[in-house]
Amino acid sequence: MRNFLACVPKVSQAMVSALIRPVFVQPDAASAHQTWRQVADQLRARFPKAAALMDEAEEDVLAYFTYPAAHRVKLYSANTLERLDKEVKRRANVVGIFPNEASILRLIGAVLMEQNEDW
Repeated sequence: MRNFLACVPKVSQAMVSALIRPVFVQPDAASAHQTWRQVADQLRARFPKAAALMDEAEEDVLAYFTYPAAHRVKLYSANTLERLDKEVKRRANVVGIFPNEASILRLIGAVLMEQNEDW
């Protein structure tokens, strides 16, 4: 979304953001792709760079629709990944210097397994 909004002037970002938001609340992949293309077509005249980015990124952005609906709430945003990265960094900073690569893998593996159990 940040990359997309960077292609649009600041004045129009709120309007463009409001146009694209309905894509992410569609019930299934087919309607999400259809809405995505409609939004891209609406933006093509005024913001060709943003529309080109939408055409290029459609499959990547809407890939989360292949998962069950219950999982989509957590997947459509990168917040979960960013939080996981912060947790790994927090745990690694406590250790400071790792004696070998295996110890790093054990620590990160333990954090990932803990997150997997929570999820």
